[in-house]
Amino acid sequence: MEMLLRVALIGIGATLCMDGWALLLKRRWGIASFDYALVGRWLLWMGKGRFIHHSVINTPSLAGEKQTGWMLHYVIGIGFSFVPLLFSGTTWLHHPDLSVAILSGLVTVAAPWFIMQPALGFGVAASRTANPSKARLFSLLAHLAYGGGLYFSAMVVMVLPV
Repeated sequence: MEMLLRVALIGIGATLCMDGWALLLKRRWGIASFDYALVGRWLLWMGKGRFIHHSVINTPSLAGEKQTGWMLHYVIGIGFSFVPLLFSGTTWLHHPDLSVAILSGLVTVAAPWFIMQPALGFGVAASRTANPSKARLFSLLAHLAYGGGLYFSAMVVMVLPV
């Protein structure tokens, strides 16, 4: 149980770092981040039997999609925090390694590129967006921030008396 709590705290911390990166981009350079309400819309429409959208932007919105999207964002962030354990086992929780954390961040970018973006109607690796290269770069940078957040959060959680 202690391990699950530590991994969950690391995932929350890493996701907060990813969101901090997005906030910095928005405030410093005016670059808007991904709208997690669209993820909420996607998830809520699954309950109605629709899993893939031509463009989720044009799909009618549903009540609670913003909250649902943010909740799913953090649930996924917690889930992805198990990735370093796949590379290094549970010793990573007590001896975090930056290279493992960054590699984990890089690996997790496969989820938006090959699952989320196609399901939302944006194509594989954002190929159907107005600027696919830019979208890919920002996905990659966000997941690198998440990887850095994994390391930072693991360092903090490592000293907590959980």
